[in-house]
Amino acid sequence: MTEKIEIGLKHTSELTVTDAVTAIAMGSGDMPVLATPAMMALMENAAMLAIAEALPRGCTSVGGRIESSHIRPSKIGDKVFAIAEVTKVDGKKIEFKVAAYSGDTLLGEGSHLRFVVDKESFMSKLG
Repeated sequence: MTEKIEIGLKHTSELTVTDAVTAIAMGSGDMPVLATPAMMALMENAAMLAIAEALPRGCTSVGGRIESSHIRPSKIGDKVFAIAEVTKVDGKKIEFKVAAYSGDTLLGEGSHLRFVVDKESFMSKLG
């Protein structure tokens, strides 16, 4: 199922910081800066897209764990990008190194775990 997923596969996802992704709007803080949950969602998006084309038809990946620092703020209007790179493939478990930047400035870095699942089977568990 994951034969086409190789260590080193990577993807970069980007966003511009807007009011919608600030700590105020997301309820994670009270300042108009990029929210930590938004930064982590961008990292997760990069990981999802890094392996999307390598997945069998009818499959997707779902997040299982994400750990990251968030060491620098980003203001409204800043362009932010996240890079995810596959570091380990263990059956349906895919591990990634993730990092977010604004220009050359590291905003945060960590690790992310995703699981490859059959979409239909996964959704059927919701009842």
